Amino acid sequence: MPSFSQQLLKWFDDYGRHDLPWQQDITPYRVWVSEIMLQQTQVKTVIPYYQRFMQRFSSLEDLAQASQDEVLSYWSGLGYYARGRNLHKAAQIIQQDFDGVFPNRFEDIVALPGIGRSTAGAILAIAHKQRYPILDGNVKRVLSRYLAVEGWPGDKKIENALWREAEALTPMRRFDDYTQAIMDLGATLCTRSRPACNRCPLAQACQALSQDRVSDFPFSKPKKDKPVRQASLLMLLNKKCQVWLEQRPSQGIWGGLWSLPQFTCAEALEEELKASMQTGVGWQQSLVKWESFRHTFSHYHLEIEPVKVAQVQEAPAEWQGQWHNLTQADNLGLPAPVRRLLGQLEKEYVKNGEMLKNG
Repeated sequence: MPSFSQQLLKWFDDYGRHDLPWQQDITPYRVWVSEIMLQQTQVKTVIPYYQRFMQRFSSLEDLAQASQDEVLSYWSGLGYYARGRNLHKAAQIIQQDFDGVFPNRFEDIVALPGIGRSTAGAILAIAHKQRYPILDGNVKRVLSRYLAVEGWPGDKKIENALWREAEALTPMRRFDDYTQAIMDLGATLCTRSRPACNRCPLAQACQALSQDRVSDFPFSKPKKDKPVRQASLLMLLNKKCQVWLEQRPSQGIWGGLWSLPQFTCAEALEEELKASMQTGVGWQQSLVKWESFRHTFSHYHLEIEPVKVAQVQEAPAEWQGQWHNLTQADNLGLPAPVRRLLGQLEKEYVKNGEMLKNG
């Protein structure tokens, strides 16, 4: 019977995807960018972001020389923004410490910001053709089912056992194709829900399938109820239809992105405005509360209450931020909920003809 890797490679040759953007003109830089974008994000979501990103930052030098603001503007909407910040930071390190040449030693790659063992292994295997195992989410799922691994793969003991299996199963040849093949299998056939076991090249020896327990694997993380937090976002607009945005600190949620001023609740927002705004500007008459909506992070839900205040003369002098034209917001790195709100504002103002009147 053919080995695990032989069956997988035969399937990849015949049915695997070979036309993904990062599979063309393979370089360490292109593979690296794709691997970072694909962390916790599906291929179909990544493709347009990757293409747009590579058009602007076609080389590592381009990325290193760009500002963080610009890099994050091309990441906006992709989520997990620390990935974009780390990508930019790592490019600058490579430019400075490695003369702009992507390193080819595991120790050097894994030391870069945002790169773990699996990502480093994928870069070395695919771009440098060095034999290194990988264990991303897709691979964990494939191996957990194939071996019927009892336990959550995020548990350190289970993860270490999976790493040993990943190392043992990686072939001594064609490990660049094998790396792509096992990720592709997890993404296309051995999916989280409704896996296509009838088309899987590993079905005959898959222990989860033989036990009729495919849906049990991989084990889920022990559930904890996500807490719900509240936030009010202020959409402050001046008479030129510009919106006030503040840049978030580099660390934490939405780090480095431009966002609307955030408050714990609408009452706190109004108190701040009362204390900070000049009297007589009439902002209280223009205050409108929009319908709340929920945005979910990995560890909690954020219940967002948008509050619009229009036709102000100036923002409070002590606030740190800038006025931005609504029509130019797409050029900024924005959190998804903020981009959504600014899009709604733009539609509202265009509908009312305000932008035309104010230029």
